[in-house]
Order: sequence, then structure tokens, then C-alpha cells
Amino acid sequence: MKIAIIGTGYVGLVTGSCLANFGNEVLCVDVDKEKVEGLNAGKVPFFEPGLGDLLSPNLSAGRLAFTTDLDGAVKEAEIIFITVGTPPGPTGEADLSTVWEVARSIGCSLDQGSIVVTKSTVPVGTTFKVRAIIEEELQRRGKTVPFEVANNPEFLREGSAVLDFMNPDRVVIGTESETARESLAKLYSFLDEEKLLFMDILSSEMTKYAANALLATKISFMNEIAGICQSVGADVEKVRIGIGSDARIGFAFISPGCGYGGSCFPKDVRALIHTAASFGCKSRILE
Repeated sequence: MKIAIIGTGYVGLVTGSCLANFGNEVLCVDVDKEKVEGLNAGKVPFFEPGLGDLLSPNLSAGRLAFTTDLDGAVKEAEIIFITVGTPPGPTGEADLSTVWEVARSIGCSLDQGSIVVTKSTVPVGTTFKVRAIIEEELQRRGKTVPFEVANNPEFLREGSAVLDFMNPDRVVIGTESETARESLAKLYSFLDEEKLLFMDILSSEMTKYAANALLATKISFMNEIAGICQSVGADVEKVRIGIGSDARIGFAFISPGCGYGGSCFPKDVRALIHTAASFGCKSRILE
């Protein structure tokens, strides 16, 4: 399949390299000309185990390439992934300005039926807004081009992203389109069918935030338990083993430590709180 990846950051580069390795023709787009030149020369701009081993052979085989030409990439693609950053805004909301810019560019270039997939971490409702922006640009051009939208959130961990993509716990896909469902099922046909979880778009977008917020909550909860253990004289490590041995709880993310951090958990928790507030919901646990 012909795939366009808009954005060659962590998610875009891993996604593009892995999909190329399964035989797809992947063209990755970035506005940074120097970065694109380096990638076409086989230079990975960050360290991720196994990524360099995918990049070079797929470049040599002609299955993977990098460009600054978004227009050309969109015109050729059957599936277009939006993988640009959504950094936190001043009040915790996700900054979607680059997502909107990409959507407008897609609308300016689209001239064949394609599937536009939001893979960036985006608040609930974003994918529908992306569709509306593309439709607005098509109307402005006086064009009628059928296209579908879907949401396919990433669940990649730094340091094991290639493995996470190749052998995930699950792949979440939100779409209301049977065409998109069939195409994305074909794209992920290297996985067992039961790993593909199809749902509506709003639920798919929410799943990513809910997953990260729950993991962050487990870390915060265990740190609170550690503080109580210290006060009452209990051994938190023994408590951890005692509760983790319960199959309903498990051992993942229940080790006390310095608190959650990284590039995703803090911003995603704040973004989910902001989203809830915008709908008049109080997120007491997260706050």
C-alpha cells in the first residue's frame, strides 16, 4: 500500500520505518529540509534500539523515502497518517495548531480517495475537526473528492518502540467507515486479527488519554501508599508484592519512585483534565 506519514518525529519515523519493513511504499514528510536529507542518507536523528536496522535496508529497497513535498506525498497516498506533535498549551490543553495546518494542507492537495488517519495524541473530537477542515479546503477549491477519516493512536514506549509496533498488545482503530476499516485491517494484517480493536472515533481518541492517565494514576497511588507505609512502619516492597500478586492488579506501574514523568504522561493528564473541564466534567482523581 502507498502510505504518507506527515511528521518524522518519534512516532512518525518509527511508524513509517516499520510499515515499510512490511512491504508498503512509505513516503515520510517533514518541513525540516536538513532533517529530511539526513534521513534519506540513513541517519536516525535520535536513539531508538532497532530503528537504524530498519531504516537503511528499507531506504535501499526503495520502500521508504523522505521529502519536504507534502503536496506530492498526499496526491500519491492511499493512507495518510498525521503524526505531528501536540505539545501542551499554556493552560494544559493540547496545542493542535500543527494538526490543523496539516489538515489544511491535505485539503489543498487531495485529489483522490484516501484515508486520513490521526495518529498523534489528540483530544476527543479532533479527528472530526480534521475532516471538517479538509472538506472546507476542498469546497474552497471547488473539488469533490471522497475521503475517509480514522483515528489510530500510538502506544509506543521509548526504548522499545520498534518492538511495540511489531508486536503490540493491541492496535486501537476508530472509524465509522467500512472502507477505512478494511484498508487499515489490511495494513495491519501482519498482526493476529484479535489484536485489532475497532471502535468509534471518539472512543478511540479517548482510549489513548485514558490509558496514559490510568498508568500515571497507578504511579501516583503507589507513591502515596509508600508514604503511608513509611508512617506506619510497613515495608512498601512487601506490600507491593502482596498486592501485585493479585491477578486483578498485577505488578506493572506499582513500584514507588520519583513520580511519573517523560514526554507523554504529564501532558496527557493535563490535556485530559482540560478536555473534561471543557465539557463541564470534574476530573477529581486526575486533579
